[in-house]
Amino acid sequence: MHPLRTPIAAALALALSGLAHADITVGVVQPLTGPASGLGIPVKNAIAIWPKTMAGENLKVIILDDASDPTAGVKATQRLITEEKVDVIVGSTATPVAIPMADVASASGTVQLATSPAALPPGKDKWTFRLTQSNGVMAYAMVQHMQKQGIKTVGFLGYSDAYGELWLKSFSEEAAKAGIKLVATERFARNDTSVTAQALKITSARPDAVLIVASGSGAGMPQKAIKARGYQGKVYQTHAAATHDLMRTAGKDAEGTFVVSGPGPLAEQLPDNHPSKPLSIQYVQSFEKAYGPGTRTQFAAHGFDAYVVLEKASTLALQKAKSGTPEFRAALRDALETMGRTVISQGVLDWTPADHWGFTNETGVMLQVVNGEFKVAQ
Repeated sequence: MHPLRTPIAAALALALSGLAHADITVGVVQPLTGPASGLGIPVKNAIAIWPKTMAGENLKVIILDDASDPTAGVKATQRLITEEKVDVIVGSTATPVAIPMADVASASGTVQLATSPAALPPGKDKWTFRLTQSNGVMAYAMVQHMQKQGIKTVGFLGYSDAYGELWLKSFSEEAAKAGIKLVATERFARNDTSVTAQALKITSARPDAVLIVASGSGAGMPQKAIKARGYQGKVYQTHAAATHDLMRTAGKDAEGTFVVSGPGPLAEQLPDNHPSKPLSIQYVQSFEKAYGPGTRTQFAAHGFDAYVVLEKASTLALQKAKSGTPEFRAALRDALETMGRTVISQGVLDWTPADHWGFTNETGVMLQVVNGEFKVAQ
């Protein structure tokens, strides 16, 4: 054997080893300040306790604040893609931020795991997958519960942005199927400090129930406003309000409110045969060990679930390409579309090329605020 062949072979082996092992880099864009910070901070906290490896590779996570602002979210996404060369983007939990982020992710061929129900025009979500349930799936669960409660009329009091309008559309469609009529529709901005006029119009219509579409700490203000007008009917809130911020900001006025949620935060209350129960318990135990009892939220569960799906998809993608390359990003997208049934703490996903939402109508669970705590509603 030629004396140079041994060092050459060693150098080649070292080079091939470098090809096989490279950091998987995850960019995270979340509202850590601003009106939606109550949603983004729990996601960031869940990601902060991820394992240090993913699919056998070292894991690098870079977290940026979008300040609840679409422009800031786009700039953060551009920075992560162009400067940090991330393999995937997780965010944003603010719907109005996640939507414009999708354009940047798509243009660069980078997967976006949206932690909000970011609805995009047909054909525009090739690179965007949602870790949150669609508004339609959650509206279905809510309307089914309203029917059981004998509700015939509803007043809508919601955000004037994408989240509010998308919920209005989804709820209206499901309500029409069930013969439930919208008798008043009022909107407000996320940064409004009062909705007194809107609450007066809603309560004057005397609906059987009021649907409030707001998020995090912003959900308490409209709740208190309608109660201050003497409203005695039932109140429903969306999955963006499935946090203790609702009880903290609305106080006693939150009592009795119905809130739709994914199964993640319910953990111990789920039936033993629920497919998500083991992972829901794992999520709750790991999160509350790190941050204390009662800190679980629906949004932190999305942060937990992001690791679950990326671990599975990355394992498949690494069979085709090395992380840190355009080929790996494309393989990751393909893996998410084809990896099949995937149980997470928030339900069961089965993404396909035609469906980047993935959840079924069995996903939504109705909660009720009872003595200041969430309980599974009857």
